[in-house]
Amino acid sequence: MNLIEYPDREFLMLGLADRIASELGETLRANGRATLSVPGGTTPGSVFDLLSEVDLDWANIAVLLNDERWVPEGSPRSNTRLLRERLLRGRAAPAQLVPLYADAATPEERLEALAEGIAPHLPISVLLLGMGADMHTASLFPDADHLEQALSPDAPVLMALRADAAGEPRITLTAPVLQDAMHVHVLITGDEKREAIDRAAKLSPNEAPIRIVLDHATIHWAK
Repeated sequence: MNLIEYPDREFLMLGLADRIASELGETLRANGRATLSVPGGTTPGSVFDLLSEVDLDWANIAVLLNDERWVPEGSPRSNTRLLRERLLRGRAAPAQLVPLYADAATPEERLEALAEGIAPHLPISVLLLGMGADMHTASLFPDADHLEQALSPDAPVLMALRADAAGEPRITLTAPVLQDAMHVHVLITGDEKREAIDRAAKLSPNEAPIRIVLDHATIHWAK
Protein backbone atom coordinates (compact mmCIF):
# COMPACT_ATOMS: atom_id res chain seq x y z
CA MET A 1 0.00 0.00 0.00
CA ASN A 2 1.05 3.58 -0.61
CA LEU A 3 1.16 5.50 2.69
CA ILE A 4 1.47 9.28 2.90
CA GLU A 5 2.32 10.69 6.34
CA TYR A 6 1.41 14.32 6.99
CA PRO A 7 2.96 16.55 9.69
CA ASP A 8 -0.49 17.27 11.16
CA ARG A 9 -4.19 16.86 10.44
CA GLU A 10 -4.56 20.26 8.82
CA PHE A 11 -1.93 19.41 6.22
CA LEU A 12 -3.61 16.04 5.71
CA MET A 13 -7.01 17.58 4.97
CA LEU A 14 -5.51 20.18 2.64
CA GLY A 15 -3.37 17.64 0.79
CA LEU A 16 -6.17 15.11 0.45
CA ALA A 17 -8.71 17.67 -0.76
CA ASP A 18 -6.21 18.91 -3.35
CA ARG A 19 -5.55 15.36 -4.56
CA ILE A 20 -9.26 14.54 -4.86
CA ALA A 21 -9.99 17.80 -6.67
CA SER A 22 -7.13 17.17 -9.10
CA GLU A 23 -8.34 13.65 -9.91
CA LEU A 24 -11.92 14.81 -10.36
CA GLY A 25 -10.72 17.55 -12.69
CA GLU A 26 -8.71 15.07 -14.77
CA THR A 27 -11.70 12.74 -15.04
CA LEU A 28 -14.02 15.58 -16.05
CA ARG A 29 -11.63 16.71 -18.77
CA ALA A 30 -11.33 13.17 -20.11
CA ASN A 31 -14.92 11.97 -19.79
CA GLY A 32 -17.12 15.02 -19.24
CA ARG A 33 -18.47 13.51 -16.02
CA ALA A 34 -17.17 11.99 -12.78
CA THR A 35 -18.35 10.11 -9.70
CA LEU A 36 -17.10 10.83 -6.19
CA SER A 37 -17.85 8.38 -3.37
CA VAL A 38 -17.20 9.43 0.21
CA PRO A 39 -17.62 8.16 3.76
CA GLY A 40 -19.82 9.55 6.48
CA GLY A 41 -18.74 10.32 10.01
CA THR A 42 -17.05 13.46 11.31
CA THR A 43 -13.44 12.78 10.24
CA PRO A 44 -13.81 13.76 6.55
CA GLY A 45 -15.81 16.89 7.35
CA SER A 46 -12.84 19.21 6.86
CA VAL A 47 -12.12 17.65 3.47
CA PHE A 48 -15.75 18.25 2.49
CA ASP A 49 -15.50 21.90 3.57
CA LEU A 50 -12.45 22.41 1.38
CA LEU A 51 -13.88 20.59 -1.64
CA SER A 52 -17.12 22.56 -1.49
CA GLU A 53 -15.17 25.69 -2.44
CA VAL A 54 -13.14 24.18 -5.28
CA ASP A 55 -13.93 25.46 -8.77
CA LEU A 56 -14.94 22.27 -10.58
CA ASP A 57 -17.74 21.43 -13.01
CA TRP A 58 -19.80 20.13 -10.11
CA ALA A 59 -22.96 19.88 -12.22
CA ASN A 60 -21.33 16.91 -13.94
CA ILE A 61 -20.16 15.23 -10.73
CA ALA A 62 -22.28 12.58 -9.05
CA VAL A 63 -21.70 12.20 -5.30
CA LEU A 64 -22.63 9.09 -3.38
CA LEU A 65 -21.85 7.72 0.04
CA ASN A 66 -19.85 4.54 0.63
CA ASP A 67 -22.61 3.48 3.01
CA GLU A 68 -25.51 4.82 5.00
CA ARG A 69 -27.23 4.14 8.28
CA TRP A 70 -30.88 3.29 7.69
CA VAL A 71 -32.19 6.42 9.37
CA PRO A 72 -34.14 9.39 7.95
CA GLU A 73 -32.15 12.35 6.73
CA GLY A 74 -33.41 14.40 9.66
CA SER A 75 -31.57 12.13 12.09
CA PRO A 76 -28.24 13.38 13.48
CA ARG A 77 -26.94 9.89 12.60
CA SER A 78 -27.61 10.41 8.88
CA ASN A 79 -24.53 10.50 6.64
CA THR A 80 -26.67 12.09 3.91
CA ARG A 81 -27.38 14.98 6.24
CA LEU A 82 -23.64 15.48 6.77
CA LEU A 83 -23.06 15.58 3.02
CA ARG A 84 -25.68 18.26 2.52
CA GLU A 85 -24.31 20.37 5.37
CA ARG A 86 -20.60 20.14 4.52
CA LEU A 87 -20.04 19.13 0.90
CA LEU A 88 -23.09 19.87 -1.25
CA ARG A 89 -22.96 23.62 -0.71
CA GLY A 90 -21.01 26.59 -2.07
CA ARG A 91 -19.51 25.80 -5.45
CA ALA A 92 -20.35 22.10 -4.99
CA ALA A 93 -24.08 22.76 -4.59
CA PRO A 94 -24.88 21.74 -8.22
CA ALA A 95 -23.45 18.23 -7.75
CA GLN A 96 -25.89 15.34 -8.11
CA LEU A 97 -26.49 13.43 -4.88
CA VAL A 98 -27.11 9.75 -5.59
CA PRO A 99 -29.25 8.51 -2.68
CA LEU A 100 -28.48 5.57 -0.41
CA TYR A 101 -31.63 5.97 1.65
CA ALA A 102 -35.36 5.88 0.89
CA ASP A 103 -38.37 6.03 3.14
CA ALA A 104 -38.96 2.41 4.19
CA ALA A 105 -38.84 0.37 7.37
CA THR A 106 -35.91 -1.77 6.20
CA PRO A 107 -33.17 -1.30 3.59
CA GLU A 108 -34.11 -4.55 1.87
CA GLU A 109 -37.35 -2.92 0.69
CA ARG A 110 -35.45 -0.33 -1.36
CA LEU A 111 -32.21 -2.10 -2.32
CA GLU A 112 -33.12 -2.78 -5.93
CA ALA A 113 -34.34 0.75 -6.67
CA LEU A 114 -31.34 2.38 -4.99
CA ALA A 115 -28.93 0.09 -6.87
CA GLU A 116 -30.57 1.04 -10.17
CA GLY A 117 -29.91 4.69 -9.35
CA ILE A 118 -26.23 4.02 -8.71
CA ALA A 119 -25.49 1.86 -11.78
CA PRO A 120 -25.25 4.73 -14.33
CA HIS A 121 -22.56 6.39 -12.21
CA LEU A 122 -20.18 3.44 -12.04
CA PRO A 123 -17.29 2.89 -12.00
CA ILE A 124 -16.45 5.35 -9.24
CA SER A 125 -13.92 7.93 -10.43
CA VAL A 126 -12.57 8.92 -7.00
CA LEU A 127 -13.24 6.86 -3.89
CA LEU A 128 -12.54 8.15 -0.40
CA LEU A 129 -12.88 5.60 2.39
CA GLY A 130 -12.52 5.73 6.13
CA MET A 131 -11.58 2.87 8.42
CA GLY A 132 -12.54 1.95 11.96
CA ALA A 133 -10.15 0.63 14.57
CA ASP A 134 -11.76 -2.78 13.93
CA MET A 135 -10.55 -2.47 10.31
CA HIS A 136 -14.03 -2.11 8.82
CA THR A 137 -14.60 0.17 5.87
CA ALA A 138 -17.92 1.42 4.46
CA SER A 139 -20.34 -0.84 6.36
CA LEU A 140 -18.25 -3.95 5.78
CA PHE A 141 -17.81 -4.87 9.44
CA PRO A 142 -15.83 -7.99 10.44
CA ASP A 143 -18.89 -9.32 12.30
CA ALA A 144 -21.51 -8.32 9.70
CA ASP A 145 -24.19 -10.88 8.98
CA HIS A 146 -23.61 -11.10 5.21
CA LEU A 147 -19.96 -10.04 5.02
CA GLU A 148 -18.77 -13.03 2.98
CA GLN A 149 -21.34 -12.34 0.27
CA ALA A 150 -20.55 -8.60 0.26
CA LEU A 151 -16.85 -9.38 -0.27
CA SER A 152 -17.39 -11.88 -3.09
CA PRO A 153 -16.52 -10.99 -6.71
CA ASP A 154 -20.14 -11.46 -7.78
CA ALA A 155 -21.69 -9.37 -5.00
CA PRO A 156 -24.48 -7.00 -6.07
CA VAL A 157 -23.81 -3.26 -6.15
CA LEU A 158 -25.57 -2.67 -2.83
CA MET A 159 -26.25 -4.83 0.19
CA ALA A 160 -27.98 -4.43 3.52
CA LEU A 161 -25.82 -5.54 6.45
CA ARG A 162 -26.25 -5.73 10.18
CA ALA A 163 -23.50 -5.94 12.78
CA ASP A 164 -23.27 -5.45 16.53
CA ALA A 165 -20.77 -2.63 16.05
CA ALA A 166 -22.91 -0.89 13.44
CA GLY A 167 -25.90 0.04 15.57
CA GLU A 168 -28.63 0.62 12.99
CA PRO A 169 -29.08 -1.56 9.91
CA ARG A 170 -26.77 -0.33 7.17
CA ILE A 171 -26.74 -0.19 3.39
CA THR A 172 -23.32 -0.37 1.75
CA LEU A 173 -21.43 -0.51 -1.51
CA THR A 174 -19.87 -3.94 -1.88
CA ALA A 175 -16.30 -5.06 -2.50
CA PRO A 176 -16.44 -5.25 -6.32
CA VAL A 177 -17.75 -1.69 -6.58
CA LEU A 178 -15.07 -0.34 -4.21
CA GLN A 179 -12.30 -2.29 -5.93
CA ASP A 180 -13.32 -1.04 -9.39
CA ALA A 181 -12.82 2.62 -8.45
CA MET A 182 -10.28 4.46 -10.59
CA HIS A 183 -8.61 6.29 -7.69
CA VAL A 184 -8.81 5.01 -4.09
CA HIS A 185 -7.91 6.97 -0.96
CA VAL A 186 -8.20 5.96 2.70
CA LEU A 187 -8.29 8.65 5.39
CA ILE A 188 -7.12 7.71 8.89
CA THR A 189 -5.86 9.64 11.90
CA GLY A 190 -4.20 8.67 15.17
CA ASP A 191 -1.82 5.93 16.27
CA GLU A 192 -4.55 3.35 16.84
CA LYS A 193 -5.71 3.40 13.23
CA ARG A 194 -2.15 3.51 11.90
CA GLU A 195 -1.43 0.32 13.82
CA ALA A 196 -4.72 -1.18 12.62
CA ILE A 197 -4.02 -0.57 8.95
CA ASP A 198 -0.53 -2.05 9.26
CA ARG A 199 -2.12 -5.09 10.87
CA ALA A 200 -4.81 -5.30 8.19
CA ALA A 201 -2.18 -5.73 5.49
CA LYS A 202 -1.33 -9.11 7.01
CA LEU A 203 -4.92 -10.34 7.46
CA SER A 204 -7.68 -11.69 5.23
CA PRO A 205 -10.59 -9.49 4.08
CA ASN A 206 -12.93 -11.44 6.34
CA GLU A 207 -10.80 -10.44 9.33
CA ALA A 208 -10.02 -6.94 8.06
CA PRO A 209 -12.43 -5.75 5.35
CA ILE A 210 -10.24 -2.72 4.52
CA ARG A 211 -7.84 -5.28 3.05
CA ILE A 212 -9.90 -5.38 -0.16
CA VAL A 213 -8.49 -2.05 -1.36
CA LEU A 214 -5.05 -1.86 0.25
CA ASP A 215 -3.13 -3.14 -2.78
CA HIS A 216 -4.16 -0.13 -4.89
CA ALA A 217 -5.12 2.53 -2.35
CA THR A 218 -3.29 5.60 -1.12
CA ILE A 219 -3.45 5.87 2.66
CA HIS A 220 -3.46 9.40 4.09
CA TRP A 221 -2.43 9.52 7.75
CA ALA A 222 -1.58 12.04 10.44
CA LYS A 223 -1.45 11.82 14.21
